[in-house]
Amino acid sequence: MTVSESTEPKPSASSIAGVIFDMDGVLLESEPFIAAAAVRMFAEKGVMVAPEEFRPFIGAGEDRFLGGVAEARGVTLDMPRDKVRTYQIYLDLIAGRLEPSPGVGRFLTECRRRGLKTAVASSADRMKVEGNLKEIHLPTSEFQAIVVGEDVINKKPAPDIFLEAARRMGLDPRACLVVEDAVSGVKAAKAAGARCLGLTTSFSAGQLRGAGADWTAADLEGASFDVLD
Repeated sequence: MTVSESTEPKPSASSIAGVIFDMDGVLLESEPFIAAAAVRMFAEKGVMVAPEEFRPFIGAGEDRFLGGVAEARGVTLDMPRDKVRTYQIYLDLIAGRLEPSPGVGRFLTECRRRGLKTAVASSADRMKVEGNLKEIHLPTSEFQAIVVGEDVINKKPAPDIFLEAARRMGLDPRACLVVEDAVSGVKAAKAAGARCLGLTTSFSAGQLRGAGADWTAADLEGASFDVLD
């Protein structure tokens, strides 16, 4: 499978020195599980919602993921209690069922071979990020930085989380490749000045390129290592 390249101009920077991975839809596919957990949390409050109602809020962090549906339904959430409850349900749901997405090991091995620094930057809270990485047997020590939703004030599409990941790696954001699956994440990556590989696990290639993705691929298995040059 080939990588599709957009006609968007690339940032003027030296070769890639670091790769920043979003988590959901990139390192693993947890959206069905978190949507199912959210549905159960709302059901406990006596509100029946459908998993597809959460789709517009993918990639924005669980505050918005839950809050967007709550607003649409006229429901007042008890935060952060309801978010923590959603995570508790979620961690039960993924036990023994969550796997790394295709090509993750291959891509990380190539990053190590090239001496590139790596980071995870996810809008999710640390409870979910660490639970996910543990479940797919990917230790946090694999990465030079782990940045989560609690670490920044402004969430995607603001660039803050990627700027912070680059800062923690000691790199100029323009020397970083961000791997994202959500439109909001692509916009955040480009606002940070980074190059961006968009994976079509949540949105179409056209939507990701429209948000500014420099390349698109189905997953990391299908991504060309040329994006690391």
